[in-house]
Amino acid sequence: MANPSIQNDAVLSASELQLSFGNQAVLDSATLAIYAGEKVGLVGRNGSGKSSFLRIAAGEEAPDAGTVSRKQGLVIGYLPQEFQLDDEATVDANIRNGAADLIAMIERYETGHDLSHAETDRLLAGIEHADGWNLESRIETLMRELAAPSGDRLVGELSGGEKRRVGLCRALLAQPDLLILDEPTNHLDAGAIAWLEGYLADSNSACLFVTHDRYFLDRIATRIVELADGRFFSHDGNYSDFLIAKDERQERDQAVEHKRQRFLSREIEWVRAGVKARGTKQRSRIDNFYAVKAQKAPEKDLDMELVIPPPPKLANVVVDLKEVGFFYDRDPLFLGVDLEFKAGECVGIVGPNGAGKTTLLRIILGTLEPTTGTRKMGKRTEFNYVDQTRLELNEDNSVLEEVSQGLDSVKFGEESISVRSYLARFLFTNERINDRVGSLSGGEKNRVLLAKILRRGGNFLVLDEPTNDLDLQTLRVLEEALINFGGTALVVSHDRWFLDRVCDRVVVFDGNGDVSVNEGNYSYYLEKRRAMAAAATAAKPKVVKKARAEAAPDAKPLKLKWKEERELEVMEETIAAAEAEIAAVEAKLNDPAFFIENSEAAPGMIKDLEAKKAAVAALYTRWEQLEAIRLAAVGS
Repeated sequence: MANPSIQNDAVLSASELQLSFGNQAVLDSATLAIYAGEKVGLVGRNGSGKSSFLRIAAGEEAPDAGTVSRKQGLVIGYLPQEFQLDDEATVDANIRNGAADLIAMIERYETGHDLSHAETDRLLAGIEHADGWNLESRIETLMRELAAPSGDRLVGELSGGEKRRVGLCRALLAQPDLLILDEPTNHLDAGAIAWLEGYLADSNSACLFVTHDRYFLDRIATRIVELADGRFFSHDGNYSDFLIAKDERQERDQAVEHKRQRFLSREIEWVRAGVKARGTKQRSRIDNFYAVKAQKAPEKDLDMELVIPPPPKLANVVVDLKEVGFFYDRDPLFLGVDLEFKAGECVGIVGPNGAGKTTLLRIILGTLEPTTGTRKMGKRTEFNYVDQTRLELNEDNSVLEEVSQGLDSVKFGEESISVRSYLARFLFTNERINDRVGSLSGGEKNRVLLAKILRRGGNFLVLDEPTNDLDLQTLRVLEEALINFGGTALVVSHDRWFLDRVCDRVVVFDGNGDVSVNEGNYSYYLEKRRAMAAAATAAKPKVVKKARAEAAPDAKPLKLKWKEERELEVMEETIAAAEAEIAAVEAKLNDPAFFIENSEAAPGMIKDLEAKKAAVAALYTRWEQLEAIRLAAVGS
């Protein structure tokens, strides 16, 4: 929630905004204020107008009606979804363009020989307010932490992901009063996302952002604003708080709508009776009836039934990798990957950009031969590859033309359904299926791509960054579809919430050539890694104590007692069992549907989860103590 002390300090106010595209009103008397320092996550279905509102807030687009007021002197940093950079300029020049006014002030201050005392003071105050003297170190930090390409490269030579990271550096550079970010986590690896979370949480800048990353929403947002039916609905707190609040709001809306419908059903018979010579009160009653009848019913979340076509049965061997490695020239990208896929499981691949994820994916698909090791593919394995790019879409086609490919029906397992019914599962109404693909939002295009490719079938589904630009509703149903998919799935993603919900195992690239295969979801892997790192750090002083013991021959070394030896022998199993219990509870709490349906029990479960985590931490501490005693005894 925004700090009460800043509630009257709005940096941006939008009042009674109207915006339509054709017959579709995306903003309908929409009103919203953004206050100093708060972090506002904007959510809503694809096509609801989120990106349009961000453009209006940034001053890049004007509404059809309504007003936008900005605090005097407001500095805005803006990362649009479809951003523009100077392709002819270097990475460094494009990033510096984000602080062009600040750089001009510094140059004027340092080179101006005719400055008055007043202008000198004004320039100095402006530079210090923007932390201008640390500009160079800030550029270095942003480029390093966000994995931006080298500063001397031309932007025109960069990939889409590289350009986006340059655009994000540019938006953050000036430390603006208001950051407006449209999908800031796209094309960032887990490390860069974690850094960005910390940066925004510590920043004094207000932030208005759209993202599909639910962990990012949970950790950064102080307020969630939902854009639905052309209006803004504000909910204090993070994403988890929003899910509960939205459920309560919808229950209230449904109660109001039920009351309205009961009123209309009572009144309609009276209206139809056509009583003659009605007086003033009766005419007023009629007017009231039509006024209530004209009221819009609350918008309902449309059901999206994304069901992946039933897969053909897999053989015992799906795809097996043995000691697989790949070299660029003489330099190994990775070595020694052992990975055996099983029917019915979903495997996630995570790691920094450029670590080799896509290369491994191509080896699994069979489009690239490994430098070392072997790849074995099962006789019944049929791949269905969903590329992260949208090059497969013809933007001149209608949605119907693009998905139907000239056919009236779609084969769905042993059955066939009409293309229109199939598209309805992806939230395309009869009115929208004739829209040009090129006119759709990024998320809507992704839904078209999913609809087009998933109809191909197959029993080994390969998804490369499938969550980019998808709205939260579509993400939830995609997760459910993958959980219920009878074949094998492989997912390359940076979306931690998505990975946690769907993955049985996670393949982790560390960025230094090491690749590990880990049981459980991504959060379980991170907890194990943190615990191991903590154990390793805590064990270091024990080495010093051991050395001291060796230096003092008269000191009698400690030895494990029999019970302690038995305790140490089963310690790993004990910790693994405890961590499995934690993972099971977290899986439930990470499921939005479970959270909503069990909101009363959730606080108790969270408290129990914290107790379990504390118990595991104590187990690790005990393990360190016993292991240190054992090592000291061995070395004596």
